[in-house]
Amino acid sequence: MLAPSRASAARRVAESVLARPDTAACHAWLDETRDRTWMRAERVPLAEMPGWHAEAGTGNLRHHTGRFFTVESVSVDLPGAPVPHWRQPIINQPEIGILGVLVREIDGVLHCLVQAKREPGNVNGVQVSPTVQATRSNYTRVHGGAPVPYLDHFRRPAGHEVLVDIRQSEQGAWFYRKRNRNMVVEVGHDVPLYDGFHWLTLGQIAELLALPDLVNMDTRTVLACLPGVAAEPAPAVADPFGAALVRSADPAVRGVHDTGEVLSWITDARTRTDLRVTPGPLAALPDWSCADGRIVHRDGGFFAVVGVAVEAAGREVASWAQPMLEPVGVGVIAFLAKVIDGVLHVLAHARTEPGYVDVTELGPTVQCVPETHDRFGARPRFLDEVLTSTRVRFDTVLSEEGGRFLGARNRYLIVESDVEVAADDPDYRWLTLHQLDELLRHSFYVNIQARSLVVCLRGLLGARSEPGENVQQGVDDAVLDVQGQ
Repeated sequence: MLAPSRASAARRVAESVLARPDTAACHAWLDETRDRTWMRAERVPLAEMPGWHAEAGTGNLRHHTGRFFTVESVSVDLPGAPVPHWRQPIINQPEIGILGVLVREIDGVLHCLVQAKREPGNVNGVQVSPTVQATRSNYTRVHGGAPVPYLDHFRRPAGHEVLVDIRQSEQGAWFYRKRNRNMVVEVGHDVPLYDGFHWLTLGQIAELLALPDLVNMDTRTVLACLPGVAAEPAPAVADPFGAALVRSADPAVRGVHDTGEVLSWITDARTRTDLRVTPGPLAALPDWSCADGRIVHRDGGFFAVVGVAVEAAGREVASWAQPMLEPVGVGVIAFLAKVIDGVLHVLAHARTEPGYVDVTELGPTVQCVPETHDRFGARPRFLDEVLTSTRVRFDTVLSEEGGRFLGARNRYLIVESDVEVAADDPDYRWLTLHQLDELLRHSFYVNIQARSLVVCLRGLLGARSEPGENVQQGVDDAVLDVQGQ
């Protein structure tokens, strides 16, 4: 059973997920913010970024203050993997930032204070972001910019109820051991509403998640850490899928594996995986070269390291330059979902990436860029099941971190399936939503891609669509390109 305070929070989270007032006012707010703010991001050669330089001897890209982050390299050995050894550029950002969402009850329903924020890597400009989204260098104002609004609620939360306070990893393929402090703080009173901020229920955010490139990665990771969606009494759901999802969120309902078995499986995966990651210099990186002022792989795949010069209105700093990673291709991030004994389960993958703090985290069933894997003749397991299914419950292209990645996008899917997986499969396990919720109370168990899918899965509690309906409005050419691969 959940502790009384946690059970109460889970009930209020469920009520907020089911509360779906019309989002017209939200879209009007977003439109007004787009009209009032602007950002221009232009590519520049890496050697011409003001404030940045290639470090003598290593070639690592470093800011003149020694803060923010560096672009370095890692050498990776992973015996038994399709590619057992490789070297690559990677972002090293050791300082821990704050990703925080303020919440409060409005008319008895939990609302989240979100920000309409532009980032240089965003595909569509303004995205729905957390109340606070700041690196330590930013919120300590190394750049000399304006203070971060609402920051004190997270740095000094005394007097408020802290619903979430947990360190979580970010993309382990692109960041070296990156962590951020994910926080949700409840205020019991009104707070000033500054320009660019808006109160939304979790249900309204779930509605916005159905729109491409609108709810940013940092919002998704923070909200995933909220304490479940269990409700007493459970909401009445006519749809069998929805009813199975409600049972999946119930801590009293047992899954295929109990939580102890799941924890043992993760520990075993971390113990038997012989991952060796050695940081090194960016200069003279094999298979990578500097061409046209950017660092690219010899075959043009994976990603490039590019320079960007930014000018903006409505930000703490009006102009800056920085390196960014620009991925090649649109990825596929998917959970296969299956009703087992009346309870919805999703298929989690024990995934190893070079930048993880603890070797292995639980990822989605499928997490890949298909064209990259096809180069090596190593098409990921279950990818074809995801891309050919007609039983799609969620399907939206969502952007990744626009502050470090230029135009990074993944197609997020939740797909019903009848695939069979052995109970002792070393790499995959069927988990309930509640088991994922429990793991999300701790650091470094559920990766950032799976956390996004957890938020999407919870949002289906209030969804009305059936399999086969167009749950994503405005699927673009990039998505169709991925599906055709």
